[in-house]
Amino acid sequence: MNAMTNTVLLDNVSHKDLCVRTDQGVDPGHRVNQILVFPAEFADLQREYPILFRKEADGYKAIALLGLDRDENLFLDDDGWTSEYLPAVLARGPFLIGMQERQQDGQSVREPMIQVNLDDPRVDISGQEGEPVFLPKGGHAPYLERVAHMLGVIHNGLEQGPQMYAAFDAAGLFEPVAIEIQLDDETAYRLPDFHTISEEKLAALDAKTLKTLNASGFLGSAFLVAASLGNVARLIARKNQKRARG
Repeated sequence: MNAMTNTVLLDNVSHKDLCVRTDQGVDPGHRVNQILVFPAEFADLQREYPILFRKEADGYKAIALLGLDRDENLFLDDDGWTSEYLPAVLARGPFLIGMQERQQDGQSVREPMIQVNLDDPRVDISGQEGEPVFLPKGGHAPYLERVAHMLGVIHNGLEQGPQMYAAFDAAGLFEPVAIEIQLDDETAYRLPDFHTISEEKLAALDAKTLKTLNASGFLGSAFLVAASLGNVARLIARKNQKRARG
């Protein structure tokens, strides 16, 4: 449990009236130009966002590029999100996964449980504003079902992601990419230190490596990432629309 926040285990008795405001347009936490993403959402992400990688001390991390300037999310306006898919880290709202210990056959086992940060400004414990978390008889409301799915994407991705990215690295699929964008004579962007999946290296994979990646379920994700780089053009279009609006 995080000592800095009032984070507690979610239950349908203590929190039967809990509601969450979901107006993302006023959520400052969504005004970011990149966000951590996970393999299970690559298929949804690649339809709209460029998926890139950062190489860190403990391995590669996948991110979705949302904007060009600091704290700029080009998929967000004053009314909320304008994209079809909201990345899991942002869609989870004030909820997170915590590991809870319990006894099973005389053994102590840890299992993931949903926790909620009651100090989050989106939370309304009185049940007056926002989406209900529980149904009147205690079952999960549709909002909580969506959140639980996103938390699963994150929880599983924290385990699967490093394995997948290590396999991509071992297959020699990563290549550095510096995104250079010239909007006009005075406005240019250069976004360094990213990596992507090389389409050329994918096409040149030998049969054994292809079989290994396919058997592990990683090959499809590699193609999704490579294809997503074309969304940089869509990002530029959003930037130009924003500039035109002033």
